[in-house]
Amino acid sequence: MNQAPQAIPPHLMNDRYWKGTLHLFMNHGKLSRFLTDEFIDLQSARIAGDKLKRISAPWSQSEKFLLNLALHLFNERHKVNLSDMDYLDPHNKSLAFEALRLRFG
Repeated sequence: MNQAPQAIPPHLMNDRYWKGTLHLFMNHGKLSRFLTDEFIDLQSARIAGDKLKRISAPWSQSEKFLLNLALHLFNERHKVNLSDMDYLDPHNKSLAFEALRLRFG
């Protein structure tokens, strides 16, 4: 993996499509490893969603759910099944609800 990106620009932290996604990538142990220029290009405002989905194939159901949620919050082209939230423990469920609030609240 490439180095971590520069500081996250404030306008992205305030953007409704970015802030829930960034919340998950910044606060989840597994996802935070992929908050790098290789996967998230902050300058061009792009996320390598297909690449992340390929890499996540061996992950647990809860990790895949949080990745899918993060990608969906960024771009609705990435689908997520909210019923898969049943795989989450209380901490990760809290992360998911906060990300949803940031995007839709």
